[in-house]
Amino acid sequence: MKKLFLSSAVLLLGLPAFAQQEKINDFRTADEKSLAEEVFKLEKKTDKFNLFLNMHGDFETTWTDSHFDGGKFRFQQLRVEAKGQINSWLSYRYRQRLNKGDNPSGYFDNVLQSIDIAGIGLNYKKWSAFLGKQCAAYGGIEFDLNPIEIYQYSDMVDYMTNFMTGVTIGYNFTPNQQLQFQVLDGLVGSSQSMYGDYTPAKLPMVYTLNWNGNFNDVYKTRWSVSVMNEVKEKQMWYFALGNDFNISEKVQMYFDWMYSREAVDRKGIITDIVAPNGWTKKAGDTDIMSFILHVNYRFHPAWNIFAKGMFENEGVYKTNTMDIPDAQGVETPVELEKGKYRTALGYIGGIEYYPFKDRNLHFFATYIGRTYNYTDRAKAFGASDYSTNALQVGFIWQMPVF
Repeated sequence: MKKLFLSSAVLLLGLPAFAQQEKINDFRTADEKSLAEEVFKLEKKTDKFNLFLNMHGDFETTWTDSHFDGGKFRFQQLRVEAKGQINSWLSYRYRQRLNKGDNPSGYFDNVLQSIDIAGIGLNYKKWSAFLGKQCAAYGGIEFDLNPIEIYQYSDMVDYMTNFMTGVTIGYNFTPNQQLQFQVLDGLVGSSQSMYGDYTPAKLPMVYTLNWNGNFNDVYKTRWSVSVMNEVKEKQMWYFALGNDFNISEKVQMYFDWMYSREAVDRKGIITDIVAPNGWTKKAGDTDIMSFILHVNYRFHPAWNIFAKGMFENEGVYKTNTMDIPDAQGVETPVELEKGKYRTALGYIGGIEYYPFKDRNLHFFATYIGRTYNYTDRAKAFGASDYSTNALQVGFIWQMPVF
């Protein structure tokens, strides 16, 4: 194992250079020059156009239980991004994933799913707005980070629809306290493809109220409550409490709590467990509770070690009936008993190296472990416990092109 890990590092570092609102945050350092400025000796005098290439590439080896699955080079994330401040009140932003395929048919908002963000920002005194496709204003510190910074999301975030079209209105009632209200199209495809044979809502929207707080840069909050009404008379609720703690110059941590209560299984986790042969209607009355704890220790200006734990319970909050097909496609009404169906555990640790003081480029080596434990309720549908393990060695860089 040790030899394989070291070999992975050597292979990756020998490669030639490759030529989630970060979702809202931009972690480019204030004095980091763009590639155009350095190569062509251009002096940048405007903020009207900024171009970035967001990269997360690695060599990964994986195991399922004790079985070695294999290893490969890959880009986990590759996004191109352009944004600028036109004047004091108008800005714009565009970001698209280059490693995600698109099928143009059936998009509810008529925008390719590979496009994360495409819209304009407006500002007036304490008020702000963003119009267009954008990141959902869900709470949680991790949800708000640039996706290239995340080695492994929790099930909660992994299965969520994060980028949708709509409008966000923000009000800064103090310089460090902000409220946001957001309305987005909930559907990113047809109602049939997302939920099955339910009657779709006439206004399939996601409504979110978000509070972003900052207390002397020591404690920061990102809390939210959302309600979704995408299926007629079937509401889905989502709550998130994100808490960020800057304990010292060397130690930083965040803790996220999230809970989703869905009259129709929007994420599809329980549906996949109880209906492995397919479904015509998703399961009803499901819920997920998720906890995330991430700790960074910057023991040297160029080195950071980190550890992350994830704990999630996934189940049914009210007994209900679902038509479940067998291997031959014959559907039978089956009772989904109230209670927990699966516990998902995640444990991640690693080290990061920042070779330049004035750049966000960093190299990393990390271990990612996941364990899925099913209850007897889930095992009655054929589910069985399993675990996955991965070793990754790679690089992350939000490269400023211009």
